[in-house]
Amino acid sequence: MKNYIFLFLKGLAMGAVNKIPGVSGGTVAFITGIYEDLINSIKKINFKSFKILFNRGFKDFYFEINGRFLTIVFSGVIASFFSVSLILDRLIEKYELYVFGLFFGMIIGSFYVIYFQLERLSLKTLIGILVGLASGLLISFADNFEVTNSNLIIFISGMIAISGMILPGLSGSYLLLLMGNYTLIMVDSVNALYFTITEIFSFNFDFLNDPDRIYLLKILFFFTIGSVAGLIFLSNILSTLLKNYKSLTVAVIVGFIAGSLRGVWPWKSEEVDGKISLFFPNFSLVETHLTLVYIFIGILFVVLLERFANKN
Repeated sequence: MKNYIFLFLKGLAMGAVNKIPGVSGGTVAFITGIYEDLINSIKKINFKSFKILFNRGFKDFYFEINGRFLTIVFSGVIASFFSVSLILDRLIEKYELYVFGLFFGMIIGSFYVIYFQLERLSLKTLIGILVGLASGLLISFADNFEVTNSNLIIFISGMIAISGMILPGLSGSYLLLLMGNYTLIMVDSVNALYFTITEIFSFNFDFLNDPDRIYLLKILFFFTIGSVAGLIFLSNILSTLLKNYKSLTVAVIVGFIAGSLRGVWPWKSEEVDGKISLFFPNFSLVETHLTLVYIFIGILFVVLLERFANKN
């Protein structure tokens, strides 16, 4: 039972951070040691498993895809959108510097965990780290670009956004920001779903006559379908890579996470045109020292979590 609670909490953490531009839910999965199980379980949702569903029933299908594991993790992910992520939104609104300091420290601490997953540092793994680092930095320095909101684009946005749940270091929310769809999907559409569910439980169906609400729900539908398709597609690719080229794949992931650190750098300011500028902290300020404390707490938390996981 304790393992299931911890698994649910890991799902909560994945869902919460995946909503934040610059932070990857895949990084949380990687740090907490469920990454390979997650990839391999999702990979099993394929033609073979659906054949089992139709021929032998739901119980065998559920067992084949490691359904209990997926159900607990994604229950946490879904629950986070209406609980932890809402709290996190409030914390970021009031204490953005400290929250991002904590995230920054946790990602730095994750390198301690990831280091031991690299079987050995060779020329090949070093090249993999550099490739991942360059890719992460390239994405983090990209400028915003606008796209239309057609059903196809929203579907593709879902495939892209879910990459943050699968690829450590790659923030799906940040990519949505670049595409200009973050507010529409992660704020407006999610809020529309929340209000719709609340109204249904109150037996209020007035939303059916609200074209704006129906439009947002349609957006969320195509986004969800795209996310599921992207989840299955990416998990198959990554599962094969981890099976056949584990050291190189882990090395690229390490580099990608390093490249993503720019996205969670605590000291930043938003300019009039919406661009984010990073700056070095002023060490004469008390808040700078407090942020450094939160960075240290983040590092310590991940290191202690890893040691605790090894002991148990």
